[in-house]
Amino acid sequence: MWADPQVSKEWVDAGEGQGQKVHLSRDPDGEAYLTQTEMMAVAAITVHRHFKSQLDPYMIGALAEIASGRRLFVDNYDRKTKETKVGIMQVTTEVAQWLGRELGYKYYDIEEDVNLLYWPFVNVYFGAAYAKWLFSCDDKERTEEFVVRAYKGGKKKATHKSTSPIFQRYLYVKEALLSMRQPESFNELTPNLLANSSSTEGQLIYWDSKVSEVDMDAMWSQPDVIKEWAKSGERRGNVRFSHDAKKRPYLSRVEVKAVAEITISRHLSSRGVTPEALAALAEYDPLSYARNFDRGGGGADDSDAAQLYYSYTFSSRFVLPSAAARAPSGLAAGRSAPATATH
Repeated sequence: MWADPQVSKEWVDAGEGQGQKVHLSRDPDGEAYLTQTEMMAVAAITVHRHFKSQLDPYMIGALAEIASGRRLFVDNYDRKTKETKVGIMQVTTEVAQWLGRELGYKYYDIEEDVNLLYWPFVNVYFGAAYAKWLFSCDDKERTEEFVVRAYKGGKKKATHKSTSPIFQRYLYVKEALLSMRQPESFNELTPNLLANSSSTEGQLIYWDSKVSEVDMDAMWSQPDVIKEWAKSGERRGNVRFSHDAKKRPYLSRVEVKAVAEITISRHLSSRGVTPEALAALAEYDPLSYARNFDRGGGGADDSDAAQLYYSYTFSSRFVLPSAAARAPSGLAAGRSAPATATH
């Protein structure tokens, strides 16, 4: 927050000092709230860390305005659902826990202390995650208007005339935020400051950063995968890996089965291997993908890959020269590798 020039200026002007506790602003009733400058900084940092190219920081800022007036500790009890919306984005504990358990949003763990949901970054994180899910809820691509009206008025009333004023107010607030601060100003927050400060284990890892475009197209052609990804709010170009309680990435059973089917159809169709058998091997070592992420999901190391490369000419995938150089010494004398790999 201090790295944002507009936030730091506002805080210094208010008598705050870096390295000391920063006081929250309070309204005439004594309720704590974020200023618009603070709110937009929190929104920009959260979106860049967790929802880059998926959500608009100005949308999050406007949602916070219409949801709570940017107040941090406001509670609203819903008599119909018997749930209480809390915090700056008015997120219920039930929704936040569901987002963590079912959709993998576990960067902040609120299971043991739900009061963390009042913290600005925690609340905005779960509020943004819920907004992202709304964009593809019920296996349909939703508009910004639907998402805003559903977020504030409930999914069932997203198209009802009673929620129309919500969207009009949202547009007014969003326009005001844009006039107050242009998107380019957030470039002053360097990538290193915006990025997660934790290790790779604590960061979300995306399929699209680890899988080729051709392979992603193949995954998106699988009906069960489409259904699962749509349910968790994934969108083309930004598909998250599932993460366990320790924030390690892994493949769901649906994804493992799809990868097995694609692999066999391409490379092993004439070798008598079934998708079920290949998927079962991955299941044999629970969460093997998470534990062996850097060496490959199935746990095959370089020497295993080289053995297969030499002995069975599984060469449609490139094997690193360093791996081939460490090929097992027990290979049959005189057997040579193909001159070049085909991919």
